[in-house]
Amino acid sequence: MSREVRVFDSSSDLAAAVASDFLALVSSPPAGPVHEIALTGGTIAVKVHEAIASLAAESDVDWSRVQFWFGDERFVAATSPDRNAAQAREAMLDSLPGSLVREIPSSDDVETAQEAAAAYAATLRAEGTGGFTVAMFGLGPDGHVASLFPGHASLHATETIAIAELDSPKPPPERVSLTFEALNRQTGQQWFLVSGEEKAEAVARALADDGSVEETPARGLTCPHQTWYLDRAAASRL
Repeated sequence: MSREVRVFDSSSDLAAAVASDFLALVSSPPAGPVHEIALTGGTIAVKVHEAIASLAAESDVDWSRVQFWFGDERFVAATSPDRNAAQAREAMLDSLPGSLVREIPSSDDVETAQEAAAAYAATLRAEGTGGFTVAMFGLGPDGHVASLFPGHASLHATETIAIAELDSPKPPPERVSLTFEALNRQTGQQWFLVSGEEKAEAVARALADDGSVEETPARGLTCPHQTWYLDRAAASRL
C-alpha cells in the first residue's frame, strides 16, 4: 500500500484540493459501468462537498456515471440534520444532475438499525460493482473512522458488508456502518479528510509505524493507495 500525506495551510485550502482531485478522478472513464464513491460526513466533509459543487458546473463530468454511497450513517429520521445524507444532499448531491445516490435507510424507512444495515448491504450487493473508486473518511479524535469505534465489536466483523452500531460513544447512539471488509475490498483509493488540532494525536497514531486497530480504528483501512489531506493543525504532531 502506498500512502501520501498532503498538508495545507487551512481547511479551506484542503477542501479546494480535494474537490479538484475528485473532479479530475471522476472525469476519467470508470473501470466499470460507474465510478463508485463512498462519502463521509462531518464539518470538513461539508466543506469538501461545497467546494465540489462550486466547481462541478464548469467540469465535464458525466454524473450519470457516478454512484454515491455512504460509509456510515446516523440512524435517525430522514429529515434530521444529523444525517450524513441530508448534509451531503444540501451541500453537493442535489446540484449534480443525474448522479446516483444510495442512502442508508433512515428510522422512517425501517424500525431498527439492524434492519437498516441488512437493507443497505443488500442494496450494495445488488446495485454496486464490487468496490469503490475512492472511499472518503473523516477521523475522530479517538481515531474512529465511519462508525467503527475503538474497542467495539464492529472492528472484527467478518463476512458482512454493514453492521449496526447500537452504542456509539458520541451521539446519536444508533448508527449503521460499512465494515472494514466492505471499505477495503477492491477499493482503489482511500482519502482521509482531517482538519483541526483536536485530531492531531489521532492522525499521528494512525500514521505511526506500529499501533493497534483496537486503539485507532483508522489503521484498519487498507487499499492500494491512501491520501491523507490534512490542515496544518491536524498535522501538527507528525
